[in-house]
Amino acid sequence: MTFREALVAINPATGLTIDHYPVLDLDEIDTRVIGCHRAHKVWEIVGFQQRAQLLQCLGGRLEDQRDDLARLITGEMGKPLAQAEAEIDKCAWVCRYFAESGEAFLRADEIQLDGSIASVVSRPLGVILAIMPWNFPFWQVFRALAPALMVGNGMLLKGASNVPGCSRAIAQLLASLDVPAGLLTNLPIHASEIERVIANPLVRGVTLTGSEAAGRAVAAMAGTHLKKCVLELGGQDPYIVLADADIALAAQKCVQSRMLCSGQVCIAAKRLIVVDAVYDAFRGEVLKLLDTYPLANPSEQACRLGPLARQDLRDQVHAQVVASIAAGCHLLRGGAIPDQPGWWYPATVLEGVVPGTPAFDDEVFGPVVCLIRASDEEHALELAAESRFGLGAAIFTARQDHAQHLAAERIESGSIAINDFVKSDPRVPFGGMKDSGFGRELGRLGMQEFVNHKTIVSPV
Repeated sequence: MTFREALVAINPATGLTIDHYPVLDLDEIDTRVIGCHRAHKVWEIVGFQQRAQLLQCLGGRLEDQRDDLARLITGEMGKPLAQAEAEIDKCAWVCRYFAESGEAFLRADEIQLDGSIASVVSRPLGVILAIMPWNFPFWQVFRALAPALMVGNGMLLKGASNVPGCSRAIAQLLASLDVPAGLLTNLPIHASEIERVIANPLVRGVTLTGSEAAGRAVAAMAGTHLKKCVLELGGQDPYIVLADADIALAAQKCVQSRMLCSGQVCIAAKRLIVVDAVYDAFRGEVLKLLDTYPLANPSEQACRLGPLARQDLRDQVHAQVVASIAAGCHLLRGGAIPDQPGWWYPATVLEGVVPGTPAFDDEVFGPVVCLIRASDEEHALELAAESRFGLGAAIFTARQDHAQHLAAERIESGSIAINDFVKSDPRVPFGGMKDSGFGRELGRLGMQEFVNHKTIVSPV
């Protein structure tokens, strides 16, 4: 096996190979970067109206091909079909949102100076390399692509190696529209070739959604080559349940968040921190709800819990569960690899999770619920803060004003939900802090990440 080996799409539900996808040779990588740059130079002089029309058409194409694209997602990474359909719907939404709002987000600011006036105008930065994950193979791309296109940038897509068909399908969607050829260019390459792309002087920025390790590596490359980067990395999100919370609601939201995409979501409810007064009641509700998440064929509409995306990912989750039990956590449910083809892992519950155990300290990217008992509210906040991550969080309480205060002043996180679970939304910025990365996607702030802000000063 060499680094030139083809990319392989494998069905996680069966372990059977779907298809092989050849990778680019080194010269072709450089050629595609040049082609994307040329397309960007044409696109950057196109007006906002034409860019908006493109995004509206792109949203329509996504809706027209929804069924086929959703089945492609399910086939390559095992996502339950209903969730894959919802992913495509969300991609259409983000296209339409930036088509309607993008021009206003880039409107020039004017600042009065002494005897002069400064205009701050926003212009395209250039070609952006998007290094995207497998858990949301369309949504993660489109939430970066839609604002980039509205700004006037071009984009190179290095999709995850296990979902090559999804990356190809996205490029085909753009190629079917009236845009400069190569404006969105698919790069079927291996991770070892990413630095070659980042080093190319025609590439002006990098956005990555992925693991801590990938983020550190890409940030180092971007820094070496002086490229702007945005990193959305892992999370170990604390969901705090206080004594006056609606326990049924809290349990339902926490379980729904944790089981989404078979537990493979960066902003899932990963550490359920529950005050002692309601711990037992909450625990009972969670166990009851998990009965409604049996392993099932992800191609069926009723499926809520499918396989994990790759064998190594499933094995890593199991190793973390085993290590947590060895460190003193108690297994209440699941925790065993089923004896069947594919990369399945059941809904699993660990109790007695404390700092120093893998289930508390490290991101567990699978359907593993971690129950953490706190003596009171202050203890719960201390436990929530005891993490190197800072991506998402949630607070469950009947006191709305108190929750707002805690979210604003006490929780170190990029997104915080009150009496709900964290979701990304095109209308608001999304991203993390600490080891969860930096920079923002979505909303006005996300759109301005890969923009050249020019300050032009002239006499009054």
